[in-house]
Amino acid sequence: MCGITGFYGAGSRDDILSMTSALRHRGPDDGNIFVDAALHLGHRRLSIVDLTHGRQPMQDAATGTTIVYNGEIYNHAEIRAQLEALGHVFVTDHCDTETVLRAFLEWGTDCFARFNGMFALAIYCPQRRTVWLARDRFGEKPLFYTHNSHGFAFASEICALARWPHFDASLDQANVQRFFGWGYLPGGRTLHPGCRSLLPGSWLELDLATRTQKHTRYWEFELTPDDFLTDKDEERLVEELRHLLIKAVERRLLSDVPLGIFLSGGLDSSSVLAAAARILPPDHISAFTVGFTEPSFDESGNARQVAEAFGVRHHVSVLDAERMQASAPDILAHMSEPLGDASLVPTFQLAKFTRQSVTVALSGDGGDELFAGYDPLAALKPAALYRGLVPAPLHKLLRRAVGLLPSSDRNMSLEFKLKRVLRGLSHTKGMQLPLWMSPLEPAEVRRFFDCPLSAEEIYEDALTLWDAHAGSDDMSQALLFFTRFYLPDDILVKADRASMMVSLESRAVFLDNDIVAFCQRLPNSFKYRNGTRKYLLRKALAGWLPERILALPKKGFGIPLNRWLRDMSSPSGNVPGLHAQAVRSCETAQKARKGDHRLFLWCLHALDGVRKGLAI
Repeated sequence: MCGITGFYGAGSRDDILSMTSALRHRGPDDGNIFVDAALHLGHRRLSIVDLTHGRQPMQDAATGTTIVYNGEIYNHAEIRAQLEALGHVFVTDHCDTETVLRAFLEWGTDCFARFNGMFALAIYCPQRRTVWLARDRFGEKPLFYTHNSHGFAFASEICALARWPHFDASLDQANVQRFFGWGYLPGGRTLHPGCRSLLPGSWLELDLATRTQKHTRYWEFELTPDDFLTDKDEERLVEELRHLLIKAVERRLLSDVPLGIFLSGGLDSSSVLAAAARILPPDHISAFTVGFTEPSFDESGNARQVAEAFGVRHHVSVLDAERMQASAPDILAHMSEPLGDASLVPTFQLAKFTRQSVTVALSGDGGDELFAGYDPLAALKPAALYRGLVPAPLHKLLRRAVGLLPSSDRNMSLEFKLKRVLRGLSHTKGMQLPLWMSPLEPAEVRRFFDCPLSAEEIYEDALTLWDAHAGSDDMSQALLFFTRFYLPDDILVKADRASMMVSLESRAVFLDNDIVAFCQRLPNSFKYRNGTRKYLLRKALAGWLPERILALPKKGFGIPLNRWLRDMSSPSGNVPGLHAQAVRSCETAQKARKGDHRLFLWCLHALDGVRKGLAI
């Protein structure tokens, strides 16, 4: 795993060296740059595969085509064999970087759709004076870019872009509001004017002569259910899913450095371990768990039961709230982009603990989105009935009454869920899901900000997706929302930044191309049935996992955020356009337990951290 950066236009060798050094945490093993007139490329390497070879930037001797690449292509051996059959002669032994470079030379931008893995890359062709940027299907690996009159620059993280002398580090006030409306920034947006994240499953072509850009989406997640699949096919589908899961894990076990598995005790991570146990002997498998002293947040007992069932080497670190809380400001300051997901903190602690023993870890990220695992999915049908039966005046009374319930410190308490659902039901269906999860709702944005955006502006991405699939049922709409937005813009951001802060490579098993294709054609009735989430996945794991684990509800990777916020120092609230009085009133209510503003206040801390880290 690595970090990449570069620019074309105004700037110097010292600038690319500075930008590259900002990514040292992503690649502590090696660093190098490439310069061709006004084009500068930089690379930091975390050596995982073919440790002897694979230095970057890597160049094809015949054409001068040069690549900087961050990622792992799990099917690179098959692609290499195809290229060798076409006459390509490889210099390295088993380096996937060279495979990516030669695949591009052979197939051009069509090569990106052939890759089964995670990647962000830049390829420079001197003969055409063109640079291509590309990103994997779900955006597991990050890639940001900016352009202005001084030139074009890109990097794995904004902290590197900020070292380009012509980067505009000011805040885009509209996107600040969107951040508080979502808890993350959707659809390629960032906090900074002129700066964007390259969309997942897309490539950008930059013509250096004209400085014009061409953007192309080569893949996007869609649901294409096979309507001919019925309950009679269940046994066959179970066997197919088991095979795909084992194959996906097997692909991700390839490594020239020590490797382990994140084990939370939940269904997804347990299924990864169960599949690995069918490939490797138990004493070759290391599983890593963090537990919590808070009982309602702790799943380490479940993880121990799973680890003992397979006899693997199990490493456990138990964290207390004070230890995690003390680490939060430093973690947020190293994000370089805001993320309102407080589970970033325990995710970082898990990565840090795991990195003490291994360099690569397999994760269960993506399982909830692909197999319908999230809590809000269970509320879709009751919410639809509620909309049809409860008139608006009664809804307002009910919401006001539920709002009077005291805020609980427990993980995903009933009162928290009720308040969230009723909030979403106060708006149109197209806004319902993001509002169930949002730090602020539109009325609060109107009160808290100068020049506030409308609800339609804040949630325009969600509304566009909803309208584009207007004929779909609520479950399909929800699965698309989670897969198109929450997964790439929250879950995968959290996983990548938390792991790469400690130079650990995280590999998401469920995002394997073949598993994703299987889930795309799987009817929703095999994902959610009669209140059972991840229906087919549970069926596939029957006999693999202890029955008790299969029956557990989803818990999530939570923290006692309410209690933390009562003890943490106040966020600055010094955000352009945000009324300081609104921040103070929310904090006062939170500390007195007279209101639940935990997500808003945490987002303020996240924004404070980013601004501190980038010195904005």
